[in-house]
Amino acid sequence: MTARVGEELPTLRILITRTLIVSGAIASRDYQDVHHDAEAAKAKGSPDIFMNILTTNGLVGRYITDHFGPRARLRKVAIRLGAPNYPGDEMVLTGQVTAVAADGVAEISVTGRNALGKHVTGKVTVCLPPDRPQHVPRPGSDGEAR
Repeated sequence: MTARVGEELPTLRILITRTLIVSGAIASRDYQDVHHDAEAAKAKGSPDIFMNILTTNGLVGRYITDHFGPRARLRKVAIRLGAPNYPGDEMVLTGQVTAVAADGVAEISVTGRNALGKHVTGKVTVCLPPDRPQHVPRPGSDGEAR
């Protein structure tokens, strides 16, 4: 997979559901009540539960690997949160390649927006695999994709 400076990644739209917020918090072992208990979140000044940073980090990583493929390796994900993601929001991720080194390491600028504004901004450093055919026959196989 190759990348070139200035290349725009396709937009990814993610519906922010209550289930996504809660399951992301549980999966990342973030048991803060503001990520699963609407009443507790309201008592702390939030209109509802909201997504944690680790879930956002994972979604940014997914955005990059969905584009560059499963053999791309995330080297660094550096993000900053802005407007919260609440249930019912749609987060729209966009990205642009800002640097590509000769060794296949690329830097991608990423932004995620919702109705309130920028939810996340950041940079992702990814190691891109060298170009290879989609199907590589195993030794001793007849070369047929199965």
